[in-house]
Amino acid sequence: MKLEVLQRGYTYHIYNRGINSTPIFVSDENKNYFLQLLSKYVAPHCSVFAYCLMDNHFHLLIRVDDPAEKVTQSFSNFFNAYAKAFNKATNRTGSLFEKHFKRIAIHNEEYLKQLIVYIHLNPKHHYNIDFERYKYTSYKACLSSKPTILKRDEVLNYFGDRDNFIFVHQQRNLDLHEKFLLE
Repeated sequence: MKLEVLQRGYTYHIYNRGINSTPIFVSDENKNYFLQLLSKYVAPHCSVFAYCLMDNHFHLLIRVDDPAEKVTQSFSNFFNAYAKAFNKATNRTGSLFEKHFKRIAIHNEEYLKQLIVYIHLNPKHHYNIDFERYKYTSYKACLSSKPTILKRDEVLNYFGDRDNFIFVHQQRNLDLHEKFLLE
């Protein structure tokens, strides 16, 4: 699979998982550190719209705001810093992530909105747990007034307002709930 080249001004779904689907997060401390590194390395060069951290994978939705070379290097620094810290903390060696992080360019607003909801509902999709209570998605940060790396106002504006943002998530959550009941 040829990797999409990151381009300034474009929005991307960035995701990856642990090599051989192994966990990349084994504690809340790991997830908090990953978010700290995201803030340090990526947020200064990209607009962050959504994230979700699961035990063996993650999803990010970002817009590239700086030159592509700078952003590519910031992602490299981000993932390398996290992998080194994780390996040291868990007494392991070798690659943590699959070879390259995946990236898909988002070319229309409707798909972008669907992707935000998909990312936030990932805990429901993979573990059938309440996405509204799951700590490691950007859903709560979108609804909070606390400082965040997210472009919260921009995200909410895609949905019209805060109430519609909640409504769309709840509707999609009901769809997933029905899917689980049928399986």
